[in-house]
Amino acid sequence: MAEKEIIRMNQYKEIADRIKAADAVLIGASNGLSIAEGYNIFANDERFSEYFADFQRKYGFRSLLQGIFSNFTSEGERWSYFSRMAYHYSFHTKPSELMQALYELVKDKRHFVVTSNTDDHFAMAGFDRKNIFELEGNMGEMQCANGCHDTTYFSRDVIHAMLEHEEGMNIPERYLPKCRKCGGAMQPHIQIDTNFVYDRIWRERNRDYQSFIETFHGKHLLILEFGIGARNQMIKAPFMKLAYSEPEAFYITFNKGEVYIPEQIAEKSMGVDGDLAVIIPEILKEYRQPV
Repeated sequence: MAEKEIIRMNQYKEIADRIKAADAVLIGASNGLSIAEGYNIFANDERFSEYFADFQRKYGFRSLLQGIFSNFTSEGERWSYFSRMAYHYSFHTKPSELMQALYELVKDKRHFVVTSNTDDHFAMAGFDRKNIFELEGNMGEMQCANGCHDTTYFSRDVIHAMLEHEEGMNIPERYLPKCRKCGGAMQPHIQIDTNFVYDRIWRERNRDYQSFIETFHGKHLLILEFGIGARNQMIKAPFMKLAYSEPEAFYITFNKGEVYIPEQIAEKSMGVDGDLAVIIPEILKEYRQPV
């Protein structure tokens, strides 16, 4: 076995041992985790080309994300795009081996997830929704596009109905969702614009996040961060600050091609560079080894 591989296997074992020894595990996740699953919202990849070729031809979209923030010629066309997105990136997906392995690693520990991903893949893999704080919403829900009230609604049935009656790149008017309060248009409950609503569930999960941190103050808190870029201020910055302030915390960041650890927390941190689809199942193998 090559020296580099030996070092990596020792690293996996250390991570597995730290999970076993932790009083609680705080997980942070962003786009890098979804990319490792095969859902890259930044890429003009095979998945995007398969489901959005007509939008590519008309608008020149080169990624799912580019379309999300674009203007469409009609509300019917807009929902044609968003309904396909919700169906093919969330509803019509199965838990990946990566996500299932991650759940197996922490399911017997007190844990909490903070994520900017909107695909609902944590819940699909078995994580309790009460332990998931989705900072930027969930593409399987919808809200008033004008933000006239702060209630959100599950959209699975509406999405299925729209796709069933889709005509090319258009959803007929009678199948378009309308706001129950103002009668205006609806949109996915994801952070597309300043009308994003912070509904009751969002506020509750924010409180649960703070409560989790307070509960394990001074305890052996393991912070696991998956696929989060160095400039992320929503998750990475608070996580690093927490690692610095908590004397018994240990911080592990996983990111392919970009591992950033500030000097102030270097002695209580670890960086893992590589493919999460490979790394997490390997850590699970070490975790399952008898003591």
